[in-house]
Amino acid sequence: MTTVAVSAPPVPSVPTASARRPRPVVRALTRGQGLVGVVLVAVIALAGLAAPLLTGYGPTEQIPLANLVGPNATHWLGTDEVNRDVLTRTLYGIRVDLVIAFVAVPLGAAIGALAGLAATVHPALDAAAQRVFDVILAFPLIILAITLVAITGAGVVPIVTAIVLAEIPIFGRLIRTSVLKVRELDYIEAAEVIGAGRWWVLRTHVLPNALEPLGVQLALSLSLAVFAESAMSFIGIGVRPPAPSLGSILAGAAANLDANPAYALGPLAVISGLGLGFLLVAQALGRARRV
Repeated sequence: MTTVAVSAPPVPSVPTASARRPRPVVRALTRGQGLVGVVLVAVIALAGLAAPLLTGYGPTEQIPLANLVGPNATHWLGTDEVNRDVLTRTLYGIRVDLVIAFVAVPLGAAIGALAGLAATVHPALDAAAQRVFDVILAFPLIILAITLVAITGAGVVPIVTAIVLAEIPIFGRLIRTSVLKVRELDYIEAAEVIGAGRWWVLRTHVLPNALEPLGVQLALSLSLAVFAESAMSFIGIGVRPPAPSLGSILAGAAANLDANPAYALGPLAVISGLGLGFLLVAQALGRARRV
């Protein structure tokens, strides 16, 4: 009697983690305008970090016989009114602006998110938080910065403080609205019906979904922080000279464009590039949330 071997049906393969589709946020930042924004910000940030390698001058070094020299092979953007290389100061100014933005915005976001989250716990806390947010929003950022400078003097600390205070109500109301919206969804009610505790539901279901909009706002706020620092330093209430910042370089360029027209090109290009990069990232993240 002949036995016939019967082959077992093939077992369907389970896709591994590496074969699965990337998360929407990863897709948004690795293609299209999101990738352009990330690359733009990364290139500018790397240029600031590599400033000692890209220039042979110091940010406050005065070069003999080089007063308001135009662009040439030695000084690509020329020199300023006190014989300093403009390209060097622009590269070092990138560091100052990015440090301020990446310290102030996340700090303001964290404080604002905690305040907004606390506002959803009890009506009394909600009312108190809303009134504090209203008071902060009553002061434009520049007015708030001028008030702080009048108290503490110009410098990096009042700039960071002003940006942090300005971001608190933005992120506070954003997280409050998101939590209240997510908390009313059907699956949240279902979890509470089957006996899940409030804090477990908040930690497991509400917060992961309520925090999604923060990525878009973070990118937008980083863009605004760069412009805010530049504006404050431009009017003389920001980074103290001779320390370089993009706004203070522009302030010096405004009075000397007739002697060196390229004086303002570097800081203007950097400010525009950072602003555009962060905005492209924000738009890409916003589209990813709607998919």
